[in-house]
Amino acid sequence: MLASIQICKEGPAGLAQTRAPGMIGAAGRHPARRDREKKMKLLVVEDDETTGAYIARGLREEGHTVDLVANGKDGLVQAMAGQYDVLIVDRMLPQIDGMALVRTLRGAGNQTPALFLTSLGSVDDRIAGLNAGGDDYLVKPFAFGELSARVAALARRPQAMERETVLEAGGLQMDLVRRKVTRDGIEIDLLPREFALLEHLLRRKGRVQTRTMLLEAVWDISFDPMTNVVETHVSRLRAKIDKPFSTELIKTVRGAGYRIDA
Repeated sequence: MLASIQICKEGPAGLAQTRAPGMIGAAGRHPARRDREKKMKLLVVEDDETTGAYIARGLREEGHTVDLVANGKDGLVQAMAGQYDVLIVDRMLPQIDGMALVRTLRGAGNQTPALFLTSLGSVDDRIAGLNAGGDDYLVKPFAFGELSARVAALARRPQAMERETVLEAGGLQMDLVRRKVTRDGIEIDLLPREFALLEHLLRRKGRVQTRTMLLEAVWDISFDPMTNVVETHVSRLRAKIDKPFSTELIKTVRGAGYRIDA
């Protein structure tokens, strides 16, 4: 027989709290499983005192080291100074908002995985957060168990690829810190979405990227929007990085997708 789960009253910011036989801690995690997981150093940047304390307490119960700050300015200082495994950042922060905080970190070459917490849950809001440098996006209200699982997943991601700050292929160079793209020494101006699309292809040189892969990675869309948005942006990108030059970098793999070769 399945153990019944009692749903208790909502916690701060609508976080659902659950308890069940054999499960303990703020996240309702089984102790044997919890002990096997990597213990992390985490930074929580949350201006709501109750919510921040709730998240920090739950993560500490899982054995993690947690620093908690209440505004974007202090969060930026902490993130730059500390060696964190994952950052948990509210989008709407005083002094410096969450997106500006993460964007500043990325501009300085800090690639620590960042998860945004926010009440702004539209597709455009999620896209904006990811384009600002966020690695994941969780909309309030949320269950603590999901937050914990997402943080653990971010920490498991291989970081070698993410630490690269200069990507190259066929005379084209993309400087991720300076947000600058050149080919054969000629600077190329790209719009934010074009930049994100090119970065995705360069990070996966030699591998075909399907339309679905590009929609999910660059636009954060997990369904077919029934538009030619991918094809349009690839065409615009080609006009800038391929057309003025003798060699084509972006290859079309008929019936499959797109690829940039090494």
